[in-house]
Amino acid sequence: MNVIIIEDEKPAARRLSRLLLELNVEVSTMLHSVEESIVWFQENDHPDLIFLDIQLSDGLSFEIFDVVEVKSPIIFTTAYDEYALQAFKLNSIDYLLKPIDDEELEIAVKKYRALKPNEQTIALDFEDIKKLLVNPIEREYKKRFTARVGQHIKIINAEDIECFYSENKGTYAATADGRNYLLDTTLENLEVELQPKLFFRVSRKFYINVNHIKDIVSYTNSRLQIKLNRFSEQEIIVSRERVKDFKFWLE
Repeated sequence: MNVIIIEDEKPAARRLSRLLLELNVEVSTMLHSVEESIVWFQENDHPDLIFLDIQLSDGLSFEIFDVVEVKSPIIFTTAYDEYALQAFKLNSIDYLLKPIDDEELEIAVKKYRALKPNEQTIALDFEDIKKLLVNPIEREYKKRFTARVGQHIKIINAEDIECFYSENKGTYAATADGRNYLLDTTLENLEVELQPKLFFRVSRKFYINVNHIKDIVSYTNSRLQIKLNRFSEQEIIVSRERVKDFKFWLE
Protein backbone atom coordinates (compact mmCIF):
# COMPACT_ATOMS: atom_id res chain seq x y z
CA MET A 1 0.00 0.00 0.00
CA ASN A 2 1.43 3.37 -1.04
CA VAL A 3 0.40 5.93 1.61
CA ILE A 4 1.36 9.59 1.97
CA ILE A 5 0.76 12.19 4.67
CA ILE A 6 0.27 15.89 3.87
CA GLU A 7 0.74 17.75 7.14
CA ASP A 8 2.71 20.93 7.84
CA GLU A 9 3.39 20.15 11.51
CA LYS A 10 6.24 17.65 11.33
CA PRO A 11 5.80 16.27 14.89
CA ALA A 12 2.13 15.58 14.11
CA ALA A 13 3.10 13.90 10.83
CA ARG A 14 5.67 11.70 12.57
CA ARG A 15 3.17 10.73 15.27
CA LEU A 16 0.57 9.79 12.65
CA SER A 17 3.19 7.76 10.79
CA ARG A 18 4.05 5.85 13.99
CA LEU A 19 0.38 5.13 14.69
CA LEU A 20 -0.09 3.86 11.15
CA LEU A 21 2.95 1.62 11.42
CA GLU A 22 1.31 -0.06 14.42
CA LEU A 23 -1.58 -0.87 12.05
CA ASN A 24 0.84 -2.35 9.49
CA VAL A 25 0.48 0.71 7.26
CA GLU A 26 3.83 2.12 6.17
CA VAL A 27 3.98 5.74 5.05
CA SER A 28 6.14 6.22 1.97
CA THR A 29 6.16 10.04 1.84
CA MET A 30 5.43 12.99 4.12
CA LEU A 31 4.72 16.37 2.51
CA HIS A 32 4.47 19.63 4.43
CA SER A 33 3.17 22.38 2.14
CA VAL A 34 0.90 23.11 -0.80
CA GLU A 35 3.85 23.92 -3.07
CA GLU A 36 5.80 20.79 -2.15
CA SER A 37 2.71 18.60 -2.63
CA ILE A 38 1.95 20.00 -6.09
CA VAL A 39 5.47 19.24 -7.27
CA TRP A 40 5.31 15.74 -5.77
CA PHE A 41 1.99 14.88 -7.45
CA GLN A 42 3.29 16.13 -10.79
CA GLU A 43 6.37 13.93 -10.58
CA ASN A 44 5.02 10.75 -8.93
CA ASP A 45 2.30 8.16 -9.34
CA HIS A 46 -0.70 8.94 -7.18
CA PRO A 47 -0.75 6.96 -3.91
CA ASP A 48 -3.29 4.42 -2.74
CA LEU A 49 -4.32 6.64 0.18
CA ILE A 50 -3.72 10.22 1.36
CA PHE A 51 -3.90 11.49 4.94
CA LEU A 52 -4.66 15.17 4.39
CA ASP A 53 -4.52 18.13 6.76
CA ILE A 54 -6.52 21.18 5.64
CA GLN A 55 -4.63 24.23 6.91
CA LEU A 56 -1.03 24.07 5.69
CA SER A 57 1.70 26.64 6.22
CA ASP A 58 1.28 28.18 2.75
CA GLY A 59 -2.49 27.83 2.28
CA LEU A 60 -5.43 25.42 2.25
CA SER A 61 -4.54 21.94 1.02
CA PHE A 62 -7.44 22.15 -1.45
CA GLU A 63 -5.22 24.46 -3.51
CA ILE A 64 -3.18 21.36 -4.41
CA PHE A 65 -6.14 19.97 -6.31
CA ASP A 66 -6.73 23.21 -8.18
CA VAL A 67 -3.51 22.30 -9.99
CA VAL A 68 -3.46 18.50 -9.81
CA GLU A 69 -6.41 16.16 -10.43
CA VAL A 70 -6.62 13.92 -7.37
CA LYS A 71 -6.95 10.21 -8.08
CA SER A 72 -6.59 8.88 -4.57
CA PRO A 73 -9.03 8.39 -1.68
CA ILE A 74 -8.46 10.67 1.28
CA ILE A 75 -8.73 10.46 5.03
CA PHE A 76 -8.92 14.00 6.37
CA THR A 77 -6.88 14.84 9.46
CA THR A 78 -8.22 18.19 10.56
CA ALA A 79 -9.12 20.45 13.42
CA TYR A 80 -12.10 21.92 11.56
CA ASP A 81 -15.35 21.58 13.43
CA GLU A 82 -18.20 19.23 12.70
CA TYR A 83 -20.20 21.58 10.44
CA ALA A 84 -17.82 20.91 7.52
CA LEU A 85 -16.73 17.43 8.50
CA GLN A 86 -20.07 15.94 7.60
CA ALA A 87 -19.58 17.15 4.03
CA PHE A 88 -16.10 15.63 3.93
CA LYS A 89 -17.54 12.32 5.01
CA LEU A 90 -19.78 12.18 1.96
CA ASN A 91 -16.87 12.22 -0.47
CA SER A 92 -13.95 10.78 1.45
CA ILE A 93 -13.06 7.60 3.28
CA ASP A 94 -13.30 9.29 6.67
CA TYR A 95 -12.10 12.23 8.76
CA LEU A 96 -10.11 12.31 11.97
CA LEU A 97 -10.37 15.25 14.32
CA LYS A 98 -7.10 16.37 15.86
CA PRO A 99 -5.61 15.30 18.17
CA ILE A 100 -5.97 11.96 16.39
CA ASP A 101 -7.26 9.10 18.49
CA ASP A 102 -5.58 5.76 17.77
CA GLU A 103 -8.87 3.81 17.90
CA GLU A 104 -10.53 6.19 15.42
CA LEU A 105 -7.50 5.88 13.16
CA GLU A 106 -7.80 2.10 13.20
CA ILE A 107 -11.49 2.33 12.26
CA ALA A 108 -10.67 4.66 9.35
CA VAL A 109 -7.98 2.33 8.02
CA LYS A 110 -10.35 -0.64 8.27
CA LYS A 111 -12.96 1.34 6.36
CA TYR A 112 -10.45 2.08 3.62
CA ARG A 113 -9.49 -1.58 3.33
CA ALA A 114 -13.13 -2.67 3.23
CA LEU A 115 -13.92 -0.27 0.40
CA LYS A 116 -11.10 -1.68 -1.79
CA PRO A 117 -10.44 1.73 -3.37
CA ASN A 118 -8.02 0.18 -5.86
CA GLU A 119 -11.09 -1.13 -7.68
CA GLN A 120 -13.06 2.08 -7.78
CA THR A 121 -12.62 5.81 -8.18
CA ILE A 122 -13.72 8.14 -5.41
CA ALA A 123 -14.68 11.55 -6.76
CA LEU A 124 -13.92 14.43 -4.44
CA ASP A 125 -15.70 17.71 -5.06
CA PHE A 126 -13.18 20.13 -3.56
CA GLU A 127 -15.03 23.19 -4.86
CA ASP A 128 -18.11 22.28 -2.81
CA ILE A 129 -15.94 21.61 0.25
CA LYS A 130 -14.14 24.94 -0.07
CA LYS A 131 -17.50 26.72 -0.29
CA LEU A 132 -18.58 25.02 2.92
CA LEU A 133 -15.52 26.35 4.69
CA VAL A 134 -16.54 29.88 3.73
CA ASN A 135 -20.28 29.35 4.09
CA PRO A 136 -20.73 26.52 6.59
CA ILE A 137 -23.93 24.51 6.78
CA GLU A 138 -26.45 26.27 8.97
CA ARG A 139 -27.42 24.18 11.94
CA GLU A 140 -28.70 24.62 15.45
CA TYR A 141 -26.27 24.33 18.34
CA LYS A 142 -27.21 24.02 22.01
CA LYS A 143 -27.99 27.35 23.62
CA ARG A 144 -28.74 25.98 27.09
CA PHE A 145 -27.51 23.20 29.37
CA THR A 146 -29.00 21.80 32.58
CA ALA A 147 -27.36 20.63 35.78
CA ARG A 148 -28.85 19.09 38.90
CA VAL A 149 -28.31 21.14 42.07
CA GLY A 150 -29.74 19.25 45.01
CA GLN A 151 -33.44 18.79 44.23
CA HIS A 152 -33.39 21.53 41.61
CA ILE A 153 -32.55 21.73 37.91
CA LYS A 154 -30.28 24.64 37.02
CA ILE A 155 -30.58 26.13 33.50
CA ILE A 156 -27.26 27.44 32.17
CA ASN A 157 -27.00 29.56 29.04
CA ALA A 158 -24.14 28.54 26.75
CA GLU A 159 -22.96 32.15 26.43
CA ASP A 160 -22.48 32.28 30.23
CA ILE A 161 -20.15 29.27 30.28
CA GLU A 162 -16.47 30.20 30.39
CA CYS A 163 -15.29 26.67 29.76
CA PHE A 164 -16.20 23.00 29.84
CA TYR A 165 -13.68 20.65 31.44
CA SER A 166 -13.31 17.02 32.50
CA GLU A 167 -12.21 15.93 35.94
CA ASN A 168 -12.41 12.56 37.70
CA LYS A 169 -14.48 11.11 34.82
CA GLY A 170 -17.02 13.94 35.12
CA THR A 171 -17.72 16.84 32.76
CA TYR A 172 -18.19 20.31 34.25
CA ALA A 173 -19.35 23.72 33.07
CA ALA A 174 -17.57 26.68 34.68
CA THR A 175 -19.75 29.78 34.51
CA ALA A 176 -19.04 33.51 34.51
CA ASP A 177 -20.33 33.83 38.09
CA GLY A 178 -17.59 31.51 39.36
CA ARG A 179 -19.70 28.35 39.75
CA ASN A 180 -18.88 24.86 38.48
CA TYR A 181 -21.71 22.52 37.50
CA LEU A 182 -21.53 18.78 36.87
CA LEU A 183 -23.21 17.91 33.56
CA ASP A 184 -24.68 14.65 32.33
CA THR A 185 -22.58 14.54 29.15
CA THR A 186 -19.01 14.12 27.91
CA LEU A 187 -16.58 16.38 26.07
CA GLU A 188 -16.90 14.06 23.08
CA ASN A 189 -20.67 14.64 22.95
CA LEU A 190 -20.10 18.38 23.19
CA GLU A 191 -18.15 18.31 19.91
CA VAL A 192 -21.39 18.27 17.91
CA GLU A 193 -23.41 20.42 20.33
CA LEU A 194 -21.24 23.53 20.76
CA GLN A 195 -21.19 26.52 18.42
CA PRO A 196 -17.73 26.24 16.77
CA LYS A 197 -17.37 30.01 16.43
CA LEU A 198 -17.84 30.34 20.19
CA PHE A 199 -16.10 27.28 21.67
CA PHE A 200 -12.76 25.64 20.89
CA ARG A 201 -11.27 22.46 22.31
CA VAL A 202 -7.79 23.52 23.35
CA SER A 203 -6.86 20.10 24.78
CA ARG A 204 -8.36 16.75 25.66
CA LYS A 205 -9.53 18.30 28.92
CA PHE A 206 -10.88 21.77 28.04
CA TYR A 207 -13.32 23.59 25.76
CA ILE A 208 -13.11 27.36 26.15
CA ASN A 209 -15.46 30.21 25.25
CA VAL A 210 -13.74 32.92 23.18
CA ASN A 211 -15.83 35.67 24.80
CA HIS A 212 -14.43 34.86 28.26
CA ILE A 213 -10.72 34.87 27.44
CA LYS A 214 -8.90 37.43 29.60
CA ASP A 215 -5.34 36.76 28.47
CA ILE A 216 -3.22 34.44 26.32
CA VAL A 217 0.34 33.83 27.49
CA SER A 218 3.29 32.03 25.88
CA TYR A 219 4.01 28.76 27.68
CA THR A 220 6.76 26.14 27.61
CA ASN A 221 7.34 23.88 24.57
CA SER A 222 5.67 26.31 22.13
CA ARG A 223 2.32 26.01 23.92
CA LEU A 224 -0.09 28.71 25.11
CA GLN A 225 -1.74 29.32 28.46
CA ILE A 226 -5.31 30.64 28.48
CA LYS A 227 -6.55 32.80 31.34
CA LEU A 228 -10.30 33.23 31.66
CA ASN A 229 -12.18 35.98 33.47
CA ARG A 230 -13.21 33.88 36.50
CA PHE A 231 -12.11 30.26 36.15
CA SER A 232 -8.79 29.74 37.95
CA GLU A 233 -9.01 26.29 39.53
CA GLN A 234 -6.71 24.72 36.93
CA GLU A 235 -4.23 25.82 34.29
CA ILE A 236 -5.69 25.83 30.78
CA ILE A 237 -2.96 24.95 28.28
CA VAL A 238 -3.39 24.81 24.52
CA SER A 239 -1.66 21.58 23.50
CA ARG A 240 1.23 22.11 21.09
CA GLU A 241 -0.43 20.28 18.20
CA ARG A 242 -3.48 22.56 18.47
CA VAL A 243 -1.73 25.94 18.84
CA LYS A 244 -1.77 26.72 15.12
CA ASP A 245 -5.44 25.75 14.74
CA PHE A 246 -6.30 27.76 17.85
CA LYS A 247 -4.68 30.88 16.40
CA PHE A 248 -6.50 30.31 13.12
CA TRP A 249 -9.80 29.94 15.03
CA LEU A 250 -9.20 33.21 16.91
CA GLU A 251 -8.86 35.08 13.63
